[in-house]
Amino acid sequence: MTDADLVPFAVVDVHYGAAGAAASCAVGARWTDAVAIEERVARIDEVAPYRPGHFFERELPCLLEVLSLVRSPLRAVLVDGYVELDSQGMPGLGAHLYAALGGKVAVIGAAKTAFRGGDFATRVFRGDSRRPLFVTARGVPVDVAAGLVRDMNGGVRIPTLIKRVDGLARQIVTGTHPRPA
Repeated sequence: MTDADLVPFAVVDVHYGAAGAAASCAVGARWTDAVAIEERVARIDEVAPYRPGHFFERELPCLLEVLSLVRSPLRAVLVDGYVELDSQGMPGLGAHLYAALGGKVAVIGAAKTAFRGGDFATRVFRGDSRRPLFVTARGVPVDVAAGLVRDMNGGVRIPTLIKRVDGLARQIVTGTHPRPA
């Protein structure tokens, strides 16, 4: 499996406000792209409350909402978080997304912080950073996923498109971006 098998791909993120959340998505034509070929944002007025150990119940509906707006036929989705939560494959947010997408779209997780017992995740160091991203995946071998994350645009720890979706969702929540139609 090569990066050409996994494009177009989407990078997604969610930010929560006092009332609701905003989900954002940037679609890349190549994993090394600095600019998305498509961007989408969705405002979600009601979200489930946070429940420890059940984060996906809150985040997954938001991700599915923004992904439903994407016009490109996706081959992969990159989430800010874990796909699996342990070496036995305990499902995390990414695994639940993979299942919700019918197992037809690869899901790669690039978490910024280590999950307890997260020694199983592949560490990816980017730029001069001494802090890794923690990569997990379903639908694609984790070594391929780690290589894709490592090669993403941006010479710093956080790839350009991940920063972009983080900013888009944050702008919606803070009111500095026009509300999507």
